[in-house]
Amino acid sequence: MTPNLNILYIGDAPDFFQLANNNENTRITHVENSAKAIKHLKSNKPVNAIVCQYKLPGNYGFYLFDWIKKHSTFSTIPFVLLLKEFNSDIYKQAFKKRIDDFYVTNTSCPNDILSRLQFLSAHNKNIKTFNKEETTKEVYKMPLSKRLFDIFVASSVLLVASPFLLLIMLAIRLESKGKVYYISKRVGRKTFDFYKLRSMRTGSDEELKKLAQEKNQYNTAPKTTENPFETKCPKCSKLPEGEACSTIMYLDSQQICNYWYTKQKAKAAKNNSTFVKIVNDPRVTKVGKFIRNTSIDELPQLINVLKGDMSIVGNRPLPVYEAEQLTGDELSMRFLAPPGITGLWQVELRGKGGVMSEEERMRLDNEYANHFKGDNYSFWYDIKLILRTIPALLQKDSV
Repeated sequence: MTPNLNILYIGDAPDFFQLANNNENTRITHVENSAKAIKHLKSNKPVNAIVCQYKLPGNYGFYLFDWIKKHSTFSTIPFVLLLKEFNSDIYKQAFKKRIDDFYVTNTSCPNDILSRLQFLSAHNKNIKTFNKEETTKEVYKMPLSKRLFDIFVASSVLLVASPFLLLIMLAIRLESKGKVYYISKRVGRKTFDFYKLRSMRTGSDEELKKLAQEKNQYNTAPKTTENPFETKCPKCSKLPEGEACSTIMYLDSQQICNYWYTKQKAKAAKNNSTFVKIVNDPRVTKVGKFIRNTSIDELPQLINVLKGDMSIVGNRPLPVYEAEQLTGDELSMRFLAPPGITGLWQVELRGKGGVMSEEERMRLDNEYANHFKGDNYSFWYDIKLILRTIPALLQKDSV
């Protein structure tokens, strides 16, 4: 019977897989070093997965992994690194290199590793098949009427407002030290430098993490300082000491089973909101509060419009830490529309005094994206949103 999993093992402990090698569905080929492993791969003998010890004669397992990734013929073969004793630095380096998996032999079961290899082999095979399929590349093109309107409005407003902007910049500089403008990375249809007048004291970015937990408008989860990964897995608690219900993982010096890690990670993602909006932000200066309430701090974004990074109307560009969480189809749909200074979400939010749920914001972003897709785009719809923005510019709350 032909085995369905051909494993190439590189290292000095072939006995680790001895029992598993008796399985008729698995064949394990053992070589001692990287040179013999490369020779075996070049011989075109079937290899569905590679298991490599970290320490090898003359080099390390990372050397072999780097060589494999440089050769497209072998780059989709799952690669698992084995270490005899856990080392957090090696683990972090393996994670950074995107090695498929990492196991410590003195705490791992060979059958668990083989089960993982079965999954990785099937998964990588599907990716290889998908990459071979012809895909149609969707080319993004800004409607000409929208782009011309953006250039006309942005250049006209900047020309008229420039004397007033100089006075505001002087007021910002007199109230607090630091640059009068603020640049951050934002994500729309691409990542770009986003310009604003500075409305907060210098160094306020460092306080965001703490404030996001305490005052985030979208965060409805109960506040807690407990690390979810430090709690014990209920399944492992029922097993004899030293045994685990699933594969052991390592977070720095901490051990956690794969089952409990996945469970706690999903729970944390559910409780933490994607978006961050600080209510009555204490970092805002007096001048900053004025320019926020009147939206004057947004005027430098007209430079982004002239550069083509943004449009006058669109979905708000997101900070990188927010955008990287929008991985689902329903959530990432908002990026089908260009980033804008104002839009449906901004108008509705300001009209409601800054009170809006995360779900409602997502719905409004997607609603505008739907109006922008394909032949649905309407220039007059953008004009209506601009007209709705004017009465919402002056507001009592800083949102």
